[in-house]
Amino acid sequence: MPVKIRGSVFFCGHELSTAELDLVRQIVLDFPALTITQLAETVCELLDWRRPSGALKTRECFAFLQQLRERGWLASLPDLQVTCPRGPRAAALADPLVAATPVASPVAGTLSDYLPLTLSLIETRAERKLFQQYLQQHHYLGYKVPVGAQLRYFVSSRQGETLACLLFTSAAWRLAPRDRWLGWDQPTRLAQLSRLVNNSRFLILPWVRIPSLASHVLARAARQLPHDWQTHYSVRPLLLETLVDPARFTGACYRAANWIEVGVTKGRGRMDRHTRIPGSPKLIFLYPLTRQARRHLATPTNSFNGEPHEPQPQSAANL
Repeated sequence: MPVKIRGSVFFCGHELSTAELDLVRQIVLDFPALTITQLAETVCELLDWRRPSGALKTRECFAFLQQLRERGWLASLPDLQVTCPRGPRAAALADPLVAATPVASPVAGTLSDYLPLTLSLIETRAERKLFQQYLQQHHYLGYKVPVGAQLRYFVSSRQGETLACLLFTSAAWRLAPRDRWLGWDQPTRLAQLSRLVNNSRFLILPWVRIPSLASHVLARAARQLPHDWQTHYSVRPLLLETLVDPARFTGACYRAANWIEVGVTKGRGRMDRHTRIPGSPKLIFLYPLTRQARRHLATPTNSFNGEPHEPQPQSAANL
């Protein structure tokens, strides 16, 4: 059995620390809209509970969360919903619905020719397939099925042309420059991590040639995402984060959209807590969604219910 409770809590032979237990409880409280499977995936990713093969121990964590609920530790755990456990894995793109290849003629012109833009949440199976296909073929990181909280968008012009793709997911467990900028200690990070959202993919489709589009999309997303995230997950985000590979990009569009560069990662994976996954250092950019976001996030509470201010779109450079 994955858990024994005799004064201590164990998962697969590992005794959980107070901080780890607090994180499990906080995830369950902060994301009531997630199924138990999605909660198990999120807990496994944050606490790095993996098999020797590297796969998440989702099945064991699923049973672990259920047993914690039965023992009164997680009274707010949602009722069982039958879902297919899945970890972060490559998307299966067999039998694509639409060939995600460039159109015959580039989509080009001035930004004003295509305004207003629409950010549409992806909800149907056909949309999800096409979204996966675009990222797999045209984003240098490809597409992997994210776990836990996530929202996906298509960005389209007033003429209905798809211009870009956006993926937002739960924030990185630990980023030292970000945590220093926020003034976080461990208890505050545990309490406030759910208020951060990671822009984990941003793709302007390669046949789109519209100057200033990227920063305008970022500004538009910063206005819309807080409402959508709260609607889906009952949590109002206060800060966006993203990582930019300086070997490929300068991050100019994030700077043009008033994101703040706060430092560089250590070159580990976004959820790699034990320096096991090799990588390259990434630039860390943050975007406060309210004027007092930094102050609210520096306190170990989750009481904020304010409205985000509207960022002002500015000129953009290439992503």
